[in-house]
Amino acid sequence: MKVTICIGSSCHIKGSRNVVEQLQKLVADNNIGDKVELSGTFCLGKCQHGFCVTVDNEFFSVSPETVKQFFETEIMSKL
Repeated sequence: MKVTICIGSSCHIKGSRNVVEQLQKLVADNNIGDKVELSGTFCLGKCQHGFCVTVDNEFFSVSPETVKQFFETEIMSKL
């Protein structure tokens, strides 16, 4: 599973660094680093929808407050 996190200027201001760090910790804590590839990218072109994350090319809007729920719903449940 490929998870791409926007680290462009707009998303950075909204907290992408915090989201990246939380996702890295969740992947490590759940020992799924061999199943989940985390990567960063500059601007996914969906700034109007909030902070953007893709899971296998499907777009999601995530905030530092919703990372854990996103992780459980969109990553763990699909492995």
